[in-house]
Amino acid sequence: MLLKMQDVLTKGIKVPFHTSMNVDELLRNNKDVRGASPVTVELSSHAEDKVVVVEGKLELDVELSCSRCLEPTREHLSIPFYEKFQTSATYEERPENEDIIPVEEDKLNLTPYVEESVLLYMPFVPLCKEDCQGLCPQCGSNRNEKECGCSNEAIDPRFAALKDLFKDQ
Repeated sequence: MLLKMQDVLTKGIKVPFHTSMNVDELLRNNKDVRGASPVTVELSSHAEDKVVVVEGKLELDVELSCSRCLEPTREHLSIPFYEKFQTSATYEERPENEDIIPVEEDKLNLTPYVEESVLLYMPFVPLCKEDCQGLCPQCGSNRNEKECGCSNEAIDPRFAALKDLFKDQ
């Protein structure tokens, strides 16, 4: 997805981007992701005082492993996208310009910025449901499906020797 900065800045052209991107390779190292649909990219760019603003939204469906029970779960992600770019010839480093990204050349590749947004909006701890009980730490059975009968009594290992102190009485 290439954007010609000068076309937007000098001609005032609004450039729309309506495309889809495959993110399988991007999400390959994320162990929680079982699969993902292509990202639907709906962006537009316009000029604001020597700055090119690219905004819109990204959408994709992902299949993830629940962090507690490891069962598959699906989520639809709708990701807002908003970035400001300025050519390095007109860019001045000032505190009010900290959210502007300087660009060396006239052609700007938006793909890395879209990929970054997708990675930032991936769920950190995906859950199949809010009250997921997870797996039993002793036998490994899924607590959402059935009770396993294992003892849930947690004993501090520092006091484990004291648990049998009054057992004879």
